[in-house]
Amino acid sequence: MQTRFRLNDSQIDFDIRQLVVAGWTGRDQAAVQHHIDELRTLGVAPPSRTPLFYRVGADRLTQTDRIQVVGPATSGEVEAVLIAGPDSHFVTLGSDHTDREAEAFSVALSKQLCAKPVAADVWLYDDVAPHWDKLVLRSWAWIEGARQPYQQGTLAEMLPAADLIAGYGALVPGSAMFCGTLPAIGGVRPASRFEMELEDPVLGRTLTHSYDIDPLPVVS
Repeated sequence: MQTRFRLNDSQIDFDIRQLVVAGWTGRDQAAVQHHIDELRTLGVAPPSRTPLFYRVGADRLTQTDRIQVVGPATSGEVEAVLIAGPDSHFVTLGSDHTDREAEAFSVALSKQLCAKPVAADVWLYDDVAPHWDKLVLRSWAWIEGARQPYQQGTLAEMLPAADLIAGYGALVPGSAMFCGTLPAIGGVRPASRFEMELEDPVLGRTLTHSYDIDPLPVVS
């Protein structure tokens, strides 16, 4: 999957051949278990281990500002995204957009069913690694015509990037990994538009991306 990103004033092309979505990445394992127990009551099978790494088709990655989904039961999740180049790792911003109805019987399938929008810009991972925990994720959802805060928190709430890479095994060149998300303010729910940002308060910069969600009719 050929994808072009901006790094400052230059452009970098990546041939992304492996897309990984890291799940259950919360640093507070008691809170992770509480969430697993909550989902179990809704019929969602617990993960075989935590964190868990879901493989998703690399062609799911997109920089578009509009995605099409089947039915109304999908929603976004703001995440930091690691990209492995030939010599360096990079960081961008993405949404692990997920089909919530499919999630009830297969989390892996629910990840595969939706496109994964990412921002057009990247940072060098080495530039943010020393203050990784201070990076701030935020998202907003447009619901019934109103823009509502949807997620906010620092990366300190999730396992460090180095731990996720080690847990997966290795990020070989051409790999991208979604690093986990934050709880939804007011609960997970669908929206017509999703806006997100990753702020670096130490170096004074922000990555942003937004996209509209176009539900397709469910026919049988």
